[in-house]
This record gives sequence, C-alpha cells and structure tokens, in this order.
Amino acid sequence: MESPDKNSNGFLTTKPDSLRYDHGSVDPDDVGMKIAGMITPRSRVLDVGCGTGVISEIIRQCTQADIMGVEPDGERVKKARERNIAVYEGLLDENFFNEHGTFDYIIFSDVLEHLENPAEIVLIAKKGLNSNGAIIVSVPNIAHWFVRTDLLFGNFNYQDCGIMDATHLRWFTKDTIRNFFKNTGFEIAAFDYTINISLADYSTRLPWRWMSTAVSKRIVKQLASLSPGLFGCQFVVKAVLPQAK
Repeated sequence: MESPDKNSNGFLTTKPDSLRYDHGSVDPDDVGMKIAGMITPRSRVLDVGCGTGVISEIIRQCTQADIMGVEPDGERVKKARERNIAVYEGLLDENFFNEHGTFDYIIFSDVLEHLENPAEIVLIAKKGLNSNGAIIVSVPNIAHWFVRTDLLFGNFNYQDCGIMDATHLRWFTKDTIRNFFKNTGFEIAAFDYTINISLADYSTRLPWRWMSTAVSKRIVKQLASLSPGLFGCQFVVKAVLPQAK
C-alpha cells in the first residue's frame, strides 16, 4: 500500500522519516492518555491509521482493550506488530467490517488531516460501530499561536512533523472539527485538547527557549485552559450517534 507520506513531495528537501512519530507519552496532558481516558475499560477498539502502534499500546495498557489496528505503511505495520498489536495492512473499507465485525470505539489519532476526503472514511467507520459506539479523533490545531504568528509575517512553512507536517491535506480549528462531526451525523460527547510542550518550536522561539520544560509546560497549560483554540496543540473529540448519548 502507498504511504500518505507521499503527500510531502515538493514541500520538503528530503522525504520525511516514516517512523518519525514512533514515540508515545503517558503524560496525562498528551494525546494518548487523553484518548485512553475516553474509552470504557475492556472495550473492543479499532485504531485506524495506527502507525507504529504507540497510541494503540497506551490504550491497551490503560484500558485493557481488545485493540486492532489498520495501517497502510508497511514499515509502520512491522513496528506495530513488534508491539504485539494485531494490524491489518491496508486501508479501511466496508469489507473490513464484514470480516472483522463491529467495534465499541474507532480511533483516528492524527489521521483525518492526512486525507483528501476525511468524511468518506468517517462514514465508513460509522457502519462499523456497535449501537452505543463512538468515534474518537485527534487533529492538529491549525489556529495554534505558532501558526498565527507565522502567518502574521507572511510565513506558512511546512515541516517534517507536528502541526505543519507537510503530509497534511486538511486543516482543523476548534469549530471546524465540531462542525465536521455535526455535518456527518454525529454529536460531540466529549471535547478536550493537548498542549504538547515537546513541539520543536518551544525550544527555538522566544520566550520559551529561555525556560525549562517544566516552567514552559506550567505556563502553556494555564494559557490553554483559558484559550484552547490559541494554545491547544491538538483537539481530541469523542463523537457519538444521536441515539447513543
């Protein structure tokens, strides 16, 4: 299968490392733990675009979930299987559910932004949910203050990872992701955000590069609580069908 990393062609001088996101965090403010916190223990979970399995592994450790992944990139599939994640190599389609059944939760952890038509795969996933199931997604916040500051000076520079990852095809704000699920027939059951102090920009931009990680995190966490649309790195959304509330 073809990796979505091909979408970076022409925007970077070198091809992005396919394993660049092969690092998980059990920090409660980071995305893996945010997603895990929205999952009922011992549920059946499908992680679509599971990559190397870092989020799947966190979910399994925190919730004892019966978890399965779907991933098109062969190198990432190999790494996920080394973590003992059961991974289907390929793309999600309706035939997948005919073979593997339905799920309590279907996860898209930083996946929708890589797709030309994210609604198409979400509507396919809707058919694979159990009656009271939920879709949980995380998406990067394109309205983050880093991006806003750069745009103020006329800059929109792609990077090999993070919010400005050159493989992103779609861009989300707090309202965009809410409206996306409303327009695809869902209701928002839970909404959260991350701060992700590990973003490279925090080590290069003023005044953050002068601060320790602990101090930066404390300040950014407080700022994000006041304005998640400005200081949140990712939005984490749990979406349910109306009758499943």
